[in-house]
Amino acid sequence: MLEVFFFKIGIRSAIRVAFPNEPRNIMANQTLFQTIRGAFVPPADSTNLAGGTAYRFSDEHALAQLASTGCLNGTFYASAADQLDSVLALAMKVDVRFVAQTAVYARREGFMKDMPALLCAVLAARDTALLEAVFPDVIDNGKMLRTFVQILRSGVVGRKSLGSAPKRLVRRWLERASDDQLFRASVGNSPSLADVIKMVHPRPGSARREALYGYLIGRPYDVEKLPALVLDFERYKRDRNGAVPNVPFQMLTALDLDTEAWTEIARNAPWQMTRMNLNTFARHGVFEVNGLPDLIARRLADETLVSHARAFPYQLLAAFQNVGDAVPARVRDALQDAMEIATSNVPSFRSKVAVCVDASGSMHSPVTGYRSGASSKVRCVDAAALVAATLLRRNRDTIVLPFTESVINVRLNQRDSIMTNAKRLASLPAGGTNCSAPLKKLAADRTKLDLVIMVSDNESWIDSPTHGRWGGGSRTATLEAWTEIKRRNPQAKLVCIDITPNETSQVPSSRPDILNIGGFSDRVFDVIAAFAKQSPDPDFWVREIKRNTIINETEMKIAS
Repeated sequence: MLEVFFFKIGIRSAIRVAFPNEPRNIMANQTLFQTIRGAFVPPADSTNLAGGTAYRFSDEHALAQLASTGCLNGTFYASAADQLDSVLALAMKVDVRFVAQTAVYARREGFMKDMPALLCAVLAARDTALLEAVFPDVIDNGKMLRTFVQILRSGVVGRKSLGSAPKRLVRRWLERASDDQLFRASVGNSPSLADVIKMVHPRPGSARREALYGYLIGRPYDVEKLPALVLDFERYKRDRNGAVPNVPFQMLTALDLDTEAWTEIARNAPWQMTRMNLNTFARHGVFEVNGLPDLIARRLADETLVSHARAFPYQLLAAFQNVGDAVPARVRDALQDAMEIATSNVPSFRSKVAVCVDASGSMHSPVTGYRSGASSKVRCVDAAALVAATLLRRNRDTIVLPFTESVINVRLNQRDSIMTNAKRLASLPAGGTNCSAPLKKLAADRTKLDLVIMVSDNESWIDSPTHGRWGGGSRTATLEAWTEIKRRNPQAKLVCIDITPNETSQVPSSRPDILNIGGFSDRVFDVIAAFAKQSPDPDFWVREIKRNTIINETEMKIAS
């Protein structure tokens, strides 16, 4: 009878928290906090980097968050070395199979570079069979190959030599790459592709490949046997006549090209190359050539080209933030036009959405972390404001709540450009971090909601510690406020985007109605859309990574 009573009042999930050793048959209800006002809100079990109370992720979730959307650069609260130590420690705690799955997911879905290569280096020390399984899917270009070799030789994973298995995999990559792929991969140093070739001694499968290896590593070669692309590039280096060769942009910038050559490059550049090299064109006088500013502006704002390039708002924000004064105004305006077109690639949630934008002082650090001489001009607060402005454009019912110590009253016009609204949000005065403030306002206003998205660095401290109004120990005010919102909106979901990912959050990741995301890229919009559409799942993030069939198929092959 006692079990039936608990079931009827709807607190079986709360009993699971309070009495974890009770039999499984009294824990069937997966809906949390619908009848009793916040019964048994779990106490916080950690502190964040700012000293506030927080919830610690599981080792798998923490690794997934750091690897899939994080960076190995210094942030406002943590250095690059701290992040590296965290990733390595977590990679040694979790099952090696999950390390392999995370490496593939981080590369394929998160489009990360350093993190997937680092996890492959961990696999080289822990399980070379799994390394061999995922190597082609993670180390998929020359830059990734060089990063993998660099990490292994650095000794951070416990070894300073490649070893027989990694050397064999690197050699296989070189031998299977096409001549054009190898030549394009020769851009970059520390190590260079030539260094890698000298380390592993790949066997040339043809006279042309033998000539290419000799060309790349500075040894004698037969000029007539070189691939056509290499011959075109060498010819262009000598006389600058004829068409510009289709080589990596960095190869061209290393040459002493005149304005006429750069004009030809700009005329024929694809959309993405154009977006990424506006300042380069300006430095070389391209925009002073009659007709070129209009040509490039039309290309950037071409709806077909923007859609074909799968351009997303963050790419265009980065371009807009980085263009210099030498780039004509009409070209800068074209980036704003492209931004409006790119919103079609952002999902529409068709629901009542609230976006909470953290404008605190720590959010004014670079979104990709501090890098000596190469820090991004895009700040964390810019990315947070972009999320809000983009969702406001795509979802008419979106509520935007910027906050520091408290909620800041700002009225945004949905018809204003995304750049205008994002700039207005990002220019708000900085302050401390109180992640519970916007949720408390939503709860106090009894706002009807389907989805709440918080974009912050997650380092809430002003509202910490707090003691729950329903008794118990210390817990985060953010979770208490969310519990109040859930009481009136039982189907609502909360997404917390941690712009600078670490191992804690203001809300636990074990809740089926909560998704914690670390870092930021345009991929975030797709992840949110998937979570919003699917049934509640407390392991959403980890499950997405474990869906990788490559590992399953490889394990079957190994077993047989």
